[in-house]
Amino acid sequence: MTVNEQQALTVFNIRNFGASGRKEDSAQAALQAAIDACGAAGGGVVYVPPGAYTTSTLHLRNRVRVHVEAGATIYSSKDPTSFGKNALFYAEDVEHITLEGRGTIDGQAEYVWRLSNFRDMNIYPNQMVAEKYGVPLKRAFPTPESVGHLVLFIRCQDVRIENLNFLHSPSWTMHLFACDRVDVNGVYIYTSRAAGVWADGIDPDGCQDVRIANCTIDTGDDAIVFYSSNIHGPARPCENITVTNCRLSSSSSALKFCDVNYNAIRNVTVTNCVITDSNRGIAFMVWDGGVVENVVISNMTVECRRHDWFWWGDAEPLHFNVVRRSTIDPELDESTLPPIGYLRNVRLSNIIAHGPGPSRIQGDPTSLLENVTLQNVRLTIDADPESPWKKKPVALTLKNARNFTLRDVAFAWEAPNSDHWQSALVVDNVQGLTLDDVSAGPAPSAPEAPVIVLNNVDGAVIKHCRAQAGTSTFLQIAGEATRDVVLWGNDLRRASAAVARSAEVEPEAVREGWT
Repeated sequence: MTVNEQQALTVFNIRNFGASGRKEDSAQAALQAAIDACGAAGGGVVYVPPGAYTTSTLHLRNRVRVHVEAGATIYSSKDPTSFGKNALFYAEDVEHITLEGRGTIDGQAEYVWRLSNFRDMNIYPNQMVAEKYGVPLKRAFPTPESVGHLVLFIRCQDVRIENLNFLHSPSWTMHLFACDRVDVNGVYIYTSRAAGVWADGIDPDGCQDVRIANCTIDTGDDAIVFYSSNIHGPARPCENITVTNCRLSSSSSALKFCDVNYNAIRNVTVTNCVITDSNRGIAFMVWDGGVVENVVISNMTVECRRHDWFWWGDAEPLHFNVVRRSTIDPELDESTLPPIGYLRNVRLSNIIAHGPGPSRIQGDPTSLLENVTLQNVRLTIDADPESPWKKKPVALTLKNARNFTLRDVAFAWEAPNSDHWQSALVVDNVQGLTLDDVSAGPAPSAPEAPVIVLNNVDGAVIKHCRAQAGTSTFLQIAGEATRDVVLWGNDLRRASAAVARSAEVEPEAVREGWT
């Protein structure tokens, strides 16, 4: 904070309220007193000078600006009984609040490795493989002395969080519920990628008018997650959101449109971001009846690798999945669950992605993905030959969709390879498909397998596509429901068998050129 800013605002220095600046001393009373005095004065700055300050829950007030100076660290208490709320910084129904500065907020999360006492159906298949191959089944959990979010704001307006370092959160680092006009800029978030389970980075939940920019988020659990939950009140749409110029790493999903969506997540743009070392890159998980719509993701690099068995994801750059939650967990009572949700109007463009896991973009037969486009996408696939987790043998699966476009999309296979890989692209049950300037070749482990498979596709235009060197069959067309497939202007000279049709495909279902 500059001298001019100090002169222009009323400043409440926490040292004047009794804070010692020593970590071993509790600073909670001094911090809360300064915040309360600032709020009572109509607003100003609560100034945290260099030093170490240990506290539990701090309740923010209207028009309070907490400035944590460089060299200052606020630590979460290790006494769970001292937390009034499940958070370090807590605000409910307040407005014009700010957390800023060049200092640090440290949640002091610690972890214990033990066997799980519950069954997570999202990783149960991984657990079965781990048991089969003798992989240790102990996983990380926060210790009982590690408490809460670092930031929990509920129904707040005009929120700004800027430039601070948020470290070692025991739970979601920032949970913003039903907040309006939120600006998160230039923050650094870190939790252990080996152990930081549940320690998400930034979780806007039913928030509106949100901007996340210039952040570095390196987390155990998901980095940025969009929710529309009812955890603190009725589920609101999470909408009108921009994310730009961020670097994300996660042992789970780097960017996630979350499964806990009871209303809507819509009007979201994500651009100019770098995803590295993540167990899953970009994820859409519509499981709880909500809608995800009007999403643009562009100018991204995505690099994935497989992390420990207990994290969600299979080292895949792209993951879309629309189902009812009972599909994930058959033990749930379907009568208590909402109807299936929807995903529509999504565009991914200018993306370079790399990973050893099978990407999938999959709707449900009763809720087709609608109006999804991938444009100028480069997907490179390799493998971990020693890994026991070898899932679907297809680089990208498209299933249960309407009006789906791949334009200027290239697939590349890269060493190390795995003998389970087969096709680059499989399309199943899609109405209205465009493959325009798609380039692909055979998996090194299966040179005779078809590079692209169309199964039960109704209405497709395959144009300007290119077979890469070594291709046997470029395009396999199958399925009794396949009809109205047009091939036009494709360069298949490098394929020994350009197009193959299964016996059940009617001859008039496929034609060359426009008619």
